[in-house]
Amino acid sequence: MADVTDATTGRRAPTPDDALRIADAEEKGVAEPMVAADGTPLKKSLARALRREKMRALLLIAPLLIFVLVAFIAPIVDMLFRSVENQIISENMPRTVVALGGYESGEPDEAVYEALAFDLTDAAERRNHTRVGSRLNYETTGISSLFRQTGRAVDDVGEVAMDEFVALDEAWEEPATWAAIMGSDDWLAEREEAIADGTDPEDFPRFELRDGIEEVLPKTASIYLDFARFTQGEDEDDPADEDVWTPAYQALYTDITQNEGALSLYEGPGAERLATAAEAAGRWDVPTYKAQFLEIDEDWGSTDVWGTFAAFSAPYTAGYFLNAVDLKLTPEGVEPQPEGERIYGLLFKRTFFMSGVITISCILLGYPVAWLLSNVPARRANLLMILVLLPFWTSLLVRTSAWKVMLQQQGVINDVLVWLGIVSDANRLVMINNQFGTIVAMTHILLPFMILPLYSVMSTIPPSYLRAAKSLGATNSTAFWRVYFPQSVPGIGAGSILVFILSIGYYITPEIVGGTSGTFISNRIAYHISSSLNWGLAAALGTILLAVVLVLYYLYDRIVGIDNVKLGG
Repeated sequence: MADVTDATTGRRAPTPDDALRIADAEEKGVAEPMVAADGTPLKKSLARALRREKMRALLLIAPLLIFVLVAFIAPIVDMLFRSVENQIISENMPRTVVALGGYESGEPDEAVYEALAFDLTDAAERRNHTRVGSRLNYETTGISSLFRQTGRAVDDVGEVAMDEFVALDEAWEEPATWAAIMGSDDWLAEREEAIADGTDPEDFPRFELRDGIEEVLPKTASIYLDFARFTQGEDEDDPADEDVWTPAYQALYTDITQNEGALSLYEGPGAERLATAAEAAGRWDVPTYKAQFLEIDEDWGSTDVWGTFAAFSAPYTAGYFLNAVDLKLTPEGVEPQPEGERIYGLLFKRTFFMSGVITISCILLGYPVAWLLSNVPARRANLLMILVLLPFWTSLLVRTSAWKVMLQQQGVINDVLVWLGIVSDANRLVMINNQFGTIVAMTHILLPFMILPLYSVMSTIPPSYLRAAKSLGATNSTAFWRVYFPQSVPGIGAGSILVFILSIGYYITPEIVGGTSGTFISNRIAYHISSSLNWGLAAALGTILLAVVLVLYYLYDRIVGIDNVKLGG
């Protein structure tokens, strides 16, 4: 900072730099400590004041920062997460996912069907099985209806085993019998106390398995624990008063026939009843889990169903991104989609090609208008600017619908062409529901976004430059291309970026006037968000679109230079 001299005394006045130099000297031990008015060391006082200023500045920008985080950053992060998130299957079908580990092809073994019975029973009770089916249906058509149908019939799994147990001993039909065998002594005692105190069932103690029962009846304990947790957590009822899920009988049958050694050592509640059932179980004709699922629906034997299940069982998947580039994930690896289903590559190419054409069209139409606006008297320029801005005062839907009326075969343009004799009535032009209609309508809609940046830049170019060039012998064409046009390039760059990015994200206009050949990738994204509800694929498509835009932006910066883009002087 420059010295400041007092005009009266002629002495040099102190400055903030002096205080900083003194504080530094003090820290190095070459000066006497200097303190503020409150006795605080000067350097510490200055640092504290600087922190206050920074905090004040942060508080000033905090509302804008929070708005950007909530309205812009958070949706992008959520989109990135949804494009790889796949936890719905692993959360609702955990046993089946583990049992399918290492699956490659063919029908799975009995252990997988057993895990499916346990998981699907729990998921069906929680009404989550349809969500699992919908997720897998994105990959293989028909799985959604398979899960819905099986969810309604999953109680049939274990019905034969239940009939055999009840025929042997009617006590097996009583919820208290199961609770006495499966519940811990502490839980049973606390439950009795709660009943005696008149406690509501939703406030009963949480269920606990009996110690050691998982070694004797592992499968039964697993499904009964799910049953008890659901009964208390979702239904807010007492497990000892509710009928156990039917597949639990199948699990009990499997345990008593496969764990005879451990069962013979069991001496807890119901030991005699379990021993009697184990002795009789050898005479029962109980179908396997697999047979019972195939009886519900033969598609449970389909390798396509199990292959899809195995391929998308991980909590995170690249499947959405593969689908977005016309590939698919299978147990054998990544494969191309069938030829008739490869649509996204075509849509991406069409989107960027048509967006480029629209941008060029806006440049060709907008440049002369912007030049006129910047070179006419201010009063006339203001009037013309109102005409440029007039479309903003009209609904986008109305403007798009107007083009649909004008471009159709019985529309205004075709009627005029027929009246002038340019085309015959039998050969009216097809200008709607195709790429031409989309380009025309979107050029009209986005043209103001090109004119405004161009006009803003052109209005700062002094007219004297062209006069000087002409006075030095340049022709009109040379003066324009060598002097005027290079100075307007920043406006072209700003308008092009604005129009191009807006056009690749449009979906209302292409949806109305584009037909099947004039729609963009954004139309497909909107379809998956609002109709098919495949948000993962929509997020993957949106992420790819964002990535491509960022790459193009980077290339533009490297070639043209983003510093050369201007919206005005």
